[in-house]
Amino acid sequence: MTSVRERIRAVLAGAVDYEAGLDALTVTPSVDVDPALVAARDEAFARLWRGGWQPAELHRVVARRGLPRQADLVTDAVAAYLRRFPRTTVDRRWLAQADALGAQVWWADDARYVDALVARWRLDRVAVLDLVLGLLAILVVLPPIEVLVPPPGSAAAPVAGPGSSRIDTRLLDRVRALLAKAESTTFPAEAQAYTAKAQELVTRHSLDEALLAARSGDASPVVPYARRIGVDHPHDGEKASLLAAVAKANRCHTVWSPELAFSTVFGFDTDIDAVDLLYTSLLVQAHQAMARTEPPGGKAGRSRLKAYRQSFLVAFADRIDERLTAAAQVALAQVSDRRDGNDASDLLPVLAARDEQIRETMRRVFPDTVRSRAIRVDSRDGWESGRQAADRASLPSDTRR
Repeated sequence: MTSVRERIRAVLAGAVDYEAGLDALTVTPSVDVDPALVAARDEAFARLWRGGWQPAELHRVVARRGLPRQADLVTDAVAAYLRRFPRTTVDRRWLAQADALGAQVWWADDARYVDALVARWRLDRVAVLDLVLGLLAILVVLPPIEVLVPPPGSAAAPVAGPGSSRIDTRLLDRVRALLAKAESTTFPAEAQAYTAKAQELVTRHSLDEALLAARSGDASPVVPYARRIGVDHPHDGEKASLLAAVAKANRCHTVWSPELAFSTVFGFDTDIDAVDLLYTSLLVQAHQAMARTEPPGGKAGRSRLKAYRQSFLVAFADRIDERLTAAAQVALAQVSDRRDGNDASDLLPVLAARDEQIRETMRRVFPDTVRSRAIRVDSRDGWESGRQAADRASLPSDTRR
């Protein structure tokens, strides 16, 4: 006689039609179904955790491919997995993502988890079974990816060192407040001033940290890290280009994986934090500016609107790249000018050494990469509007006041 676990595996492997498999689960006693589903869930997530996926990444990909309730199931799976390990043995980045999702074991008994969901969500049992089985169908096709953060149980939690420091919480709060003002104001000059100040703060902090780490004489290795940042449809290629421009200005490098809708940003944690914040803000500003200038859509204008948006984002990223590159040089000069001669002369070799460490890490994780093809520009209006919007944007690495 076929067990419930075998039926679930057959559905996920495509050997049994999904609807037929769901029907079979609905008529099987819950005492048999619920433990089997929970075991299948834990097995699927354990494979993905070991295969390089992190909590925030799985939550995001399930939210994109599935339903909001299925993303909630990811949060529960994170909590279920974490309870196996003492928190002191779990990498702080893994824990931070779990905490950000609010991962907690709220159900009393794994064997009655589905029934607990029925009561919590006020749905009928068939609907909940469909959600859980559908989640497993999403997970089974996800491939292993690069292990950037050790999953719980694979290694002891790392000891924080010079390379793993983060932007000070108070500084982060100031940067977020400045970027929020940049996104909310309707005056381009104000937005530019707010974002410029944000970039100035994070750049000076990063350069000071680089010199401090180089002079500390600490025997601990200074290790660059990597983080995956989501790049969503539509126009994901253009958005990936914008992310690459922001990363370059903040001494990071990126590798885009379009099939999985994310870019991997390589750098030191302080700089990656800045990239994450600033890219998110610039993307908001780009969409706001594009919405104010784009032509009307409708059936007749749909292709024109698509070309306009694509060209706008290409131009926006291109101009941002120019501005950020220039601003980064200004910021470097400012930091050097306020130091004595020895510190100023030390800064460039330190930055060069850190850049080589980052590139070496990137080559190890991605030994084979290819350059993406240039994106075609089909709308002159979109191009010109994008360049103008980038000039008005409150850019992260613009140090003008």
